[in-house]
Amino acid sequence: MRRILFVCTGNICRSPTAEAVARHWLRMVGLDGEVVVDSAGIQGYHAGEAPDPRTQRAAALRGYDLARLRARKLTAEDYARFDLLLAMDRGHFEHMQRRCPPDHAHKVHLFLEYAHDRAEREVPDPYYGGHSGFDHVLDLCEAGVQGLIDTLRDHHS
Repeated sequence: MRRILFVCTGNICRSPTAEAVARHWLRMVGLDGEVVVDSAGIQGYHAGEAPDPRTQRAAALRGYDLARLRARKLTAEDYARFDLLLAMDRGHFEHMQRRCPPDHAHKVHLFLEYAHDRAEREVPDPYYGGHSGFDHVLDLCEAGVQGLIDTLRDHHS
C-alpha cells in the first residue's frame, strides 16, 4: 500500500483538490486499493474546515466531490507515515524540507514534477483570484495526477 500526501498552505484549495482528483482517478484505473491519498496544510488556521466553497463548486463541475474533506495541519508524523509528500509550490516544498527528518527527505517533492506535459512546476494559489484560478488548479491537478498514476504503474510493473 502506497501512501501519498498533498500539501498546500491551509488545506482548503489546492491540496484538497489534488486529493479529490487523485482519489477519483485512482478509483477509475483500479489503483484505489493500492494507494491511499490525503492532504494537509503547512498552516493550521483552517483545521477542521471544509474546502473553500469556490474550490468545491469548480471541482463539482468536473465530477469531483470535496464535501467530506476537512483541513488539517501537516504533522511531524506525516513524514514517516507517507511514502510521498507532494508540495503544491516551492514555498511549501522548502518549508517541508526544513522540517523533514533527514531520513525522509527523499519523500518530499513538488507535485507538478509528475505533470510531464506541463512546463509549470507550481500550482498557484487561487484564493484571492477569480473563478478561472480554481479551474486552472483543476487542470494542473489533473495533469499531475495522471503523471503520478503513470509513475505508480511503472513502479508497480
